[in-house]
Amino acid sequence: MKDPRPSASAPHRRITIHDVAREAGVSLTTVSHALNDRGVVDPATRARVKQIAQQLGYRPSVRAQRLRSGRANSIALVSSMPFAVAGGTSRLGFMMEVAAIAAEAALGRGLGVVLVPPLEGAGGLLDSLDIDGAIVIEPVANDAHIALLRQRGVSIVSIGREPGTEDPVPFVDLQSEYTARLLLEHLHAQGRRRIGLLIGATPRQSYVETERAYRAFVAAAGLPCHIVTAQESEGEAGGAAACAALLREQPDIDSLCAPVDAFAVGAIAHAQSLGKRVPQDLMVVTRYDGIRARSHQPPITAVNLHLERVASLAVELLFEHISGGRERASVAAPLPELVPRESSATSATSATSATSAASVTSARPATSAPN
Repeated sequence: MKDPRPSASAPHRRITIHDVAREAGVSLTTVSHALNDRGVVDPATRARVKQIAQQLGYRPSVRAQRLRSGRANSIALVSSMPFAVAGGTSRLGFMMEVAAIAAEAALGRGLGVVLVPPLEGAGGLLDSLDIDGAIVIEPVANDAHIALLRQRGVSIVSIGREPGTEDPVPFVDLQSEYTARLLLEHLHAQGRRRIGLLIGATPRQSYVETERAYRAFVAAAGLPCHIVTAQESEGEAGGAAACAALLREQPDIDSLCAPVDAFAVGAIAHAQSLGKRVPQDLMVVTRYDGIRARSHQPPITAVNLHLERVASLAVELLFEHISGGRERASVAAPLPELVPRESSATSATSATSATSAASVTSARPATSAPN
């Protein structure tokens, strides 16, 4: 019998189920049942078919499998956050870190990941993608991506709660309120008593929870309340502009909590342009412990959000819903941990800052899902 495998000089031809059936001397149905462990097939015949398929180098057609199962075996990772804050000029930021981890976790479940960048017109792309579900990173209130995905009837999970609704899509709770308290208590422990808050103007749950935690914290501590917002699309420039506005109104601000790392970098740049020293005159802390925080001079105090676990939890929750499991509507991310750096601690106090952060983290109970 002629070898169905192509020779080294012949053009490549895919080995098909027909080749396996011909070599094994059985029907196409028998081969299909044997390779997929279905139907009634003699065990010896099943084993022989599988052996021949392996020898021939047969690989099942992904397209045929999709037609049989009705599944695309792929998910989309979507973010409405502009690259100015989600990635920055390097494109290495919050979104890309989540994407890398999510892709690895999804692959372990036989799912591919399609990255939908935060660009105008992404809605049209979402409408045409062949996907089983989607993970939406930190959605906004009335998020257009979620609305479109709901219309398509695909499963959706968000990283961060969908704000402004009593019926959010299933989500991974990022513990944003806890994170804000962690940062604020750290600044307070450094002796700072005029703490400003710089958050984004876009309605995201992390901003809602951060502002709520800030207002409660300064009220309980008897401190003044100073809040300023920045436009996400402006990135670092937006942080600089917001810091300028705050310092014009409150020139004696001694510390700043800016959860968006791009805003924190911009704020530091503006403060230094005024001759302010960081951290001596102005301490600055941020949320995401990414490349901006670690490589900036001075390095910026941030928070380990355990994104590797967050992304894995999101994939796990989405896979459950794709597979029909609807029991869990939310899961809590691990409690974040403070990473003290020079932007909020002089060399003389950095060691005590780390100790203080550890005590704060261990003293706080896990928070429940936000309302």
